[in-house]
Amino acid sequence: MPGSEPALQHRLKLMIVRVLMLEGVNAEDIADDAPLFGAGLGLDSVDALELAIHVEEEFGVKMPDDAGTRKAFASVNALAGYISTARG
Repeated sequence: MPGSEPALQHRLKLMIVRVLMLEGVNAEDIADDAPLFGAGLGLDSVDALELAIHVEEEFGVKMPDDAGTRKAFASVNALAGYISTARG
């Protein structure tokens, strides 16, 4: 659906900040293509689990339990792409 990606990305950023209680970080501070883990936003595996639960609940998609999880959580763009594809 054209034009829906930016809205989805913004929703994801708001969810990341809210769910992970990132102090001093606003949704606008998170670049769409910035890594969510490591040198990027600095998330860890516990954060990934927490996010996966909320993504499944909020967007109605099943997050992969394998290496696909790392790929889906590479960036906000990657996560938005995964959700869009999973929703069909």
